[in-house]
Amino acid sequence: LAVIVYLFAMVGFAGGNTFYDALLPFVASEKKVDFVSSLGYSLGYIGGGLLFLVNVLMFLNPSWFGITGQEMAVKLSFVMVGIWWAVFSLPIFLFVKEEKNTDALPLGQAIKKGMSVTISTIISFRQLKTISVFLVAYWLYIDGVDTIIVMAVNYGSSLGFPSESLIVALLITQFVAFPSALGYAFFSKKVGVKRALQVAIGAYTVIAILGFFMNKPLHFYLLAVAIGLFQGGIQALSRSYYTRLIPKGRSAEFFGFFNMLGKFATILGPLLMGLVSLATGSTRLGIVSLIILFVGGFIMLGKVDEAKGAEEVAAFLEE
Repeated sequence: LAVIVYLFAMVGFAGGNTFYDALLPFVASEKKVDFVSSLGYSLGYIGGGLLFLVNVLMFLNPSWFGITGQEMAVKLSFVMVGIWWAVFSLPIFLFVKEEKNTDALPLGQAIKKGMSVTISTIISFRQLKTISVFLVAYWLYIDGVDTIIVMAVNYGSSLGFPSESLIVALLITQFVAFPSALGYAFFSKKVGVKRALQVAIGAYTVIAILGFFMNKPLHFYLLAVAIGLFQGGIQALSRSYYTRLIPKGRSAEFFGFFNMLGKFATILGPLLMGLVSLATGSTRLGIVSLIILFVGGFIMLGKVDEAKGAEEVAAFLEE
């Protein structure tokens, strides 16, 4: 039952993110899209960080909250997350306006049309080469980012760090990412969005290398700060940059592929890290292997020509 519920939750979360991201062009002008995207991630980090902090305190000190045992604290944490999502979903349902859909269809026809549109979008990538190049770049570098997010605790555990230190590091990342995600939007105004993304990818490359030399909890905390400085920025600006590249009015279908690649990105990185760790017997070399993804993403991102992409989109929409 737990597995089934988890699968439904993951499908709902992934679908929700796709439609949420697709609304970005409707709620922000092109001049403000970087700021709005960064603000969204910034508030997400502070919100998630505060709730996570409360849940951690509930688990470590259940008596403070009148809870009998850690098992009950974990169960209540799941309930709190559900309530949190429900409450903070209300503003988007009530106040965010989008273009009205005048072609509402019955469920069966909607599914059929959805599959047709998906196939059409896949075919369109042949013509929209700039978008295709960006998606390859995004898949590579976000794979490295997500692997560090997913594997950080396991990596710290393999080095013998206590669980308390790992929890503290996660909280550090959340609260550092809160102002940094927003600050990175202002940084992108100075150097350009593409260059800002390349700086973040370069920073993650350095972080992966420094992870090799980590041998005490203090190092883990410092790397958590470094990750927090760039994590929200690279996520937010990737989303806003992609918004500039895709055809207007087609954001939902194109963000579907964007988010799909984000989910698939959690496969290659851990697989690469695991294979290198097994082959060498060193998890330290496993974390260093992620630089392959960052370097590949950096190179592919350098090939993205926004002006050429605009010409491709214009020609695509004229057909």
